[in-house]
Amino acid sequence: MQNILACVDTSSYAASVCDLAAWASRKLELPVELLHVVQRKDAVSGRHDLSGAIGLGVKSQLLEELTQIEEADARLQIERGRVLLAAGEEHLKAAGAIGIKPLHRHGGIVETILEREIDARIVVIGKRGASHEFAQDHIGSKIERVVRASSRPILVASRAIVTPQVVVLAYDASPAADRALERCANSPLFLGMPVHVVMAGSDDQRHRTLIDKAVAQLGEAHEVRTTLGSGRPEEVISAVVGETPGAILLMGAYGHLPLRTLIVGSTTTAMVRTVRVPVLLVR
Repeated sequence: MQNILACVDTSSYAASVCDLAAWASRKLELPVELLHVVQRKDAVSGRHDLSGAIGLGVKSQLLEELTQIEEADARLQIERGRVLLAAGEEHLKAAGAIGIKPLHRHGGIVETILEREIDARIVVIGKRGASHEFAQDHIGSKIERVVRASSRPILVASRAIVTPQVVVLAYDASPAADRALERCANSPLFLGMPVHVVMAGSDDQRHRTLIDKAVAQLGEAHEVRTTLGSGRPEEVISAVVGETPGAILLMGAYGHLPLRTLIVGSTTTAMVRTVRVPVLLVR
């Protein structure tokens, strides 16, 4: 059965993730799988253990101490995750989510999300994780890895959100943008919502023809506005998003590049990093 996969941690983005997951759950009439992943830690390496350079008796005592610390930390992480999931479940219920399945896992965050997304229609994740949540104008490295590796649409939550009211569709006629356009036109997620189609480029016949085709594909089910602005795409798109209350940015995601796990200078990364609204990335 399909669901909305909502990924939470102890950062301040958890509430926004739950709010967006509940919104998607209501619109798509799908349950929510609420996922929290605890990464396994190696207490010995975490303490920078140098006991190999000292006597065997002291080394054994130190390793025993570190093992006890690791076990205590594991119990703390489990309890913390249990509390987090319970709070998230209550938040989702209050926000009107249709059904909620809490799931607590140990392992790699990226690998676990990719495993659980098999049944997901949409994956909801915060812009930054707990270890980087106050790094302004950045996105977490694990979030970027998830977006790059995932085959599902990724809904990236900003720190504070309002219920999406207007779709800002970033369009450049690329294959990924065409898939985002198709989703905007046909998904119940955006049913009845006004759409603002934004394209960066010179005001010429070619660009006008492309944007007119996009408007035609959206049909009469949406109230549609358009902006064709000159300048860097991230600047043109950001300006429209900033002037649109209740916006959700919809755009095609960057493609898979096998020799790179992180992106430098991509429009996708720039938009997720800088806008203060939810961003839905579509393959």
